[in-house]
Amino acid sequence: MGLALAEAQHALATADVPVGAVVVGPDGVVLGRGHNAREADGDPTAHAEVLALRAAAAALGRWRLDDCTLVVTLEPCLMCAGATVLARVPRLVLGAWDPKAGACGSQWDVVRDRRLNHRVEVIGGVREQECGALLRDFFATHRA
Repeated sequence: MGLALAEAQHALATADVPVGAVVVGPDGVVLGRGHNAREADGDPTAHAEVLALRAAAAALGRWRLDDCTLVVTLEPCLMCAGATVLARVPRLVLGAWDPKAGACGSQWDVVRDRRLNHRVEVIGGVREQECGALLRDFFATHRA
């Protein structure tokens, strides 16, 4: 989670919401990193998770990330939860829960929906206070 938090810090330079993600392989090696870059890239899909998943797939040369873990500072949204399922990621570690838009147990539970052909183990609340504080500070500054 420390690496994901470091990624989230990079988003602050472009006024993007500070969310960071890393994809870790079965041997503990980081295969992909990402931080929100919607503002920086003008791309609505440039969420930390999507960028980290793309980088990991490129590093492995395959789209199936069925032996990897996605670590992210904020509970993924619908798009990112869907991408996690479609990439066949078996494990998701998240920091802060997102009661407004979370799709991994808060508002929706896309990653564990029995109607899909793949389900993801969710480990939530890892360094939750630290992850949440980063987001609260960001929004407090931008709303002031």
